[in-house]
Amino acid sequence: MVRHGTVHPRAGAAAVLGAALGASLLGAPAQAREVVAFHDGVMPGSIIVRTTERRLYLVNGDGTAIRYPVAVGKPGKQWSGATQIDGKYVEPAWSPPREVKRDNPRLPAVIAGGSPSNPMGVAAMTLAGGEYAIHGTNRPNSIGTYASYGCIRMYNQDIADLYERVSVGTQVYVTR
Repeated sequence: MVRHGTVHPRAGAAAVLGAALGASLLGAPAQAREVVAFHDGVMPGSIIVRTTERRLYLVNGDGTAIRYPVAVGKPGKQWSGATQIDGKYVEPAWSPPREVKRDNPRLPAVIAGGSPSNPMGVAAMTLAGGEYAIHGTNRPNSIGTYASYGCIRMYNQDIADLYERVSVGTQVYVTR
């Protein structure tokens, strides 16, 4: 697996969650997030990412799940497996990994949190192992496509919603 980058939390980020996420949602268009029937036999509260569908499901436990559109890894950058959320960050700074930097050498070493050029969007949840994250995006037109180096991208309003619903330790399953 390739390392997607380093997320650098901002000091006091938890205290500004509501303001940061709320401000970013002003004027946000309605999205395709919806409650759907879901019977996959996983624990309530688990996250399932179905790469071929380009959808993320948050399992409710009552036979339903909240379904969100996402962008997933480009061909050759996709992965599957089980992991957990090991960190939650609001407007994190980001350092591109070597592979991304090699493909785009003009990227700076660190992109500040909140910057329009920061690919993490309004929030990020890192996945155990340090390889990937579920995060917002500065490229909303990429949602629904195969666009990343392996991370799961969400609309900023959707990552804000998911961020509020899950905690560190939430089980994440990525399938093809």
